[in-house]
Amino acid sequence: MKYITLFALSAFAIASPAAAKHRAAPVKANAAPAELKWMDGAPGLPGGAQMAVVKGDPAKKGPFTIRLKMPANYAVRPHWHPTDEHLTLVSGKLVYGMSDELDRAGGDALAEGASVTMKAKQHHWVFTGDGAEVEVSAMGPFAITYVNAADDPRGAAKANATK
Repeated sequence: MKYITLFALSAFAIASPAAAKHRAAPVKANAAPAELKWMDGAPGLPGGAQMAVVKGDPAKKGPFTIRLKMPANYAVRPHWHPTDEHLTLVSGKLVYGMSDELDRAGGDALAEGASVTMKAKQHHWVFTGDGAEVEVSAMGPFAITYVNAADDPRGAAKANATK
């Protein structure tokens, strides 16, 4: 079953087509890119991404907005969040899908400026081609649960620390 293409994020999406809201609109930046303080990606995401907090605090209860810069060929394997996640593609190329398996041939591409909302607990995944920058808004504290625990980079770090 194909899901609505809205966040080619229908990505960071949705069990029913009616649940996704896809729109192509100008990206409203909450902070000028020069004002953002970039750091290593959010805990729970694979290494290589950079993150900047636009507003709020993803570690605390309440609304937050972050920017993520994901490098070329970057993937966040199937996962879910306890709250809705709204994602807007700022630049680059991003493909997403809603399923328990990452399917590089079966995903939907998100257009620059388009956004999608993944509903709470909806299994979804994303990957980039040449890289992408996205803006993500949700309710904190940020939490990510991988469908397959072996895909969780925090588990890999723990396993390597005990060796």
